[in-house]
Amino acid sequence: MKENSFGLSKVSRRDFGRNLAAMGIASLVTKTTPSLAEAGPTAAGQGGENPSANQTSSRDCDLLIKGGTVIDPSQHMHAVLDVVVKGGKILEVSRDFPEGRARTVVSARDKIVTPGLVDISAHVFDGITRNSVNADLNCLAKGTTTVVDVGSTGWPSIAGFRKYVINTSSTRVYSALNIGALGSVGGGPSDSNLAWLDPELTARVAEQNKPAVVGILVYLTKDLEGTGELELECLKRALQAAEASHLPMVVQYSKQRSPLPPILKMMRKGDVLSHIYDREENTILNANGEILPEVREARQRGILFDVGHALAHVVFDVVDKCLQKDFPPDTISSCLVASHPFKPYEVSTDLPAIISEFLAAGLDLDKVIEMVTAKPAQVFDYGLELGTLRPGREADISIFELREGQFTFVDYTGGKRTGRQRLFPVATVRSGDLFEITEQFHAAS
Repeated sequence: MKENSFGLSKVSRRDFGRNLAAMGIASLVTKTTPSLAEAGPTAAGQGGENPSANQTSSRDCDLLIKGGTVIDPSQHMHAVLDVVVKGGKILEVSRDFPEGRARTVVSARDKIVTPGLVDISAHVFDGITRNSVNADLNCLAKGTTTVVDVGSTGWPSIAGFRKYVINTSSTRVYSALNIGALGSVGGGPSDSNLAWLDPELTARVAEQNKPAVVGILVYLTKDLEGTGELELECLKRALQAAEASHLPMVVQYSKQRSPLPPILKMMRKGDVLSHIYDREENTILNANGEILPEVREARQRGILFDVGHALAHVVFDVVDKCLQKDFPPDTISSCLVASHPFKPYEVSTDLPAIISEFLAAGLDLDKVIEMVTAKPAQVFDYGLELGTLRPGREADISIFELREGQFTFVDYTGGKRTGRQRLFPVATVRSGDLFEITEQFHAAS
């Protein structure tokens, strides 16, 4: 077993390939492949020997992603280039790297190549919390190499989350620790019982679990029994825990009783407000459809505004109004949740589809890629530099096909938008390991 950058066990390449192949993601970690269309499971993934293993020392790199349109906003890069990987790190991004110097070659011609997507809001305590999903199936298989679980765990359950999710996922997973002790395990928001909101204990556990814990989460909603004063007390305790642990605070809101100005007043530079395009009362818009002045002032102070899409937190009319008022998000996140088994949704949940919604709303491709790579990589301290293809950094890479056509997107109110482009994941590289996403997987998902 190989240790990752913060001392947590990493799944072996053989188990990694076997497990994901069952999901429709084929491991390509050791096979030299002239094109993704011809790629299949590796010999290693099938338990066999790799005939080219003895040639590794004679190769200059492990993986060459050839001739894709590389978009890396962290370097203001948008050009047809080769991405070269060695030892799980980016070796170089250049033109005309010789194929003969690579152990594995993948053609990315007519594809988009980006840093691995970073999703700062999801629910991935699969099998434990009622609304969580499997990180590898719903993140890695969609081009997301790093994900932050928001509030599934409070201080009592973070050890279990590390053991059963962080340590076993091929996706790189972190936690924003819920100020409510029960987290989403309790089935609801942060908590209505203030006895379960212990900022000192939450901060201590967060410190002990860094860098697996990167933030403190508080969820404000009418589902909290009580008054707006209770919401603000929950926020106050989350702030105390965040300050004591020297971590950002993530504030999710939905149909909360308190208006946003007093909430924003308690937030600090680097804190994150999520679900900003919800349609319910007390949002970033006033009754006249204008951006609240306190919201603009908060952005000037360095508070970050995140999409937090989920199934029920984005309304296209609100997105349109905010973009028209020059208020785009700082980061685009999925807030991945499981669909209700008896109520199928048409709403997009995976990050590439959500990115495509914002393309349809008028943002340009480089901007939305920045919002899911370079920008979210700066929100938390992950213990390593993510969201970039700079040489020497972690080889997290996503390969997409940008298809042209007529694509319909639906929000949770039933509102529809038609876009001319949609991103489809083709392959994902996580710390140098390469995986193809099959057409069968796209059809099933």
